[in-house]
Amino acid sequence: MVASPSAFHAAHEVARHLGFPRQLEQDNFDASVGGHTIIRGGAVVSYVIPPNPRGVRIIGAHTDSPGLMLKPRPDYQAFGFDQVGVEVYGGPILESFFDRELTVAGRVVLLDGTEHLVSTGPALRLANLAIHLGREDIDRQAHLSPISLVGPIMEAVAGELGVEVTDIAGHELITVDAQPAAITGDVVTSARLDNLSSVFAGMIALERAARDVGELDDVVVLAAFNHEEVGSASAQGAAGSLLEDLLYRLAGALGKDPRQLIAASSCVSADAAHSIHPNYPHKHDPQHRPVLGAGPVTKVNANQRYASDAATIALWERASAGIDHQVFVSNNSVRCGSTIGPITATRLGIPTVDVGVPLLSMHSAREMMSLRDEISLIDALEAYLTS
Repeated sequence: MVASPSAFHAAHEVARHLGFPRQLEQDNFDASVGGHTIIRGGAVVSYVIPPNPRGVRIIGAHTDSPGLMLKPRPDYQAFGFDQVGVEVYGGPILESFFDRELTVAGRVVLLDGTEHLVSTGPALRLANLAIHLGREDIDRQAHLSPISLVGPIMEAVAGELGVEVTDIAGHELITVDAQPAAITGDVVTSARLDNLSSVFAGMIALERAARDVGELDDVVVLAAFNHEEVGSASAQGAAGSLLEDLLYRLAGALGKDPRQLIAASSCVSADAAHSIHPNYPHKHDPQHRPVLGAGPVTKVNANQRYASDAATIALWERASAGIDHQVFVSNNSVRCGSTIGPITATRLGIPTVDVGVPLLSMHSAREMMSLRDEISLIDALEAYLTS
């Protein structure tokens, strides 16, 4: 969590941790036995090719989280304060970003075309209005400009990189809670648990599967996309071509028909689920109430907001046999979210099931989950890849 304050950091952290050779998309495709990694912006696809694969088993996740994205020209002053212009990215609980130190993190591209990751440490603070001065609804344009604690923020970013502000051609920088992740008993509290909880679990499951590559029946894949929180419609998102490109290049390199390879494949879309909130139990369906500590959640929706169906639920049940797990379906009176699952299933026709660990405070600047659930998700995903 600490090493991945932005989607771009998360993609590179997965690549670093797994240590697989990098496959550049513009190069000839390497289909040698073993692990490989593709990075496209804030998305990463790592995969392990066994000697004689039949199909592909995919863990899908996303690297991004809601927050406040810096505008192209973010720096300005008001009443002696250095302030920072931001756009709302995704659907954050805005109140939770107030009165806490915020790190600025993401990707910077210089005029020479080189890309650099940056993370400032505590740099911004979004200050509340004192209660004595009255209360107002949050105006996204007027009230969401953080105060910089380090002077003009782009000067701080340039300083981190050892360049001048004028050397910076573009940036994708987002705010994230500066407080490190913490474990208290079984409870993990951190920024970006939605959806680093799934990226981490998928990464460890893939790492374990790679230890016995000769025993694998299928190519095993972790595909962690960017931009899920804003609809996935980008080159780095699940609605883009990244996963499809990999599958078609795999098929060609293995001498297989791509549609046959896809037909022999499956996907587990791993994204955080909603734990029941003890103060708001009426928001959940009475018969489907996941709780922290009782295992990963299978997510079901009749209107296809989740991709799970009877066949893929059975696939997941077999993989997670002996591991505690739960089921979530929305209360009919409460809007249901979605994931990359339906996008992957629609774009590629791959049977998909939606799962994830239950969270409290989803889309808050700081979220909450059970460590036991995370361990169980890792075990279940490993079983899915290897069984």
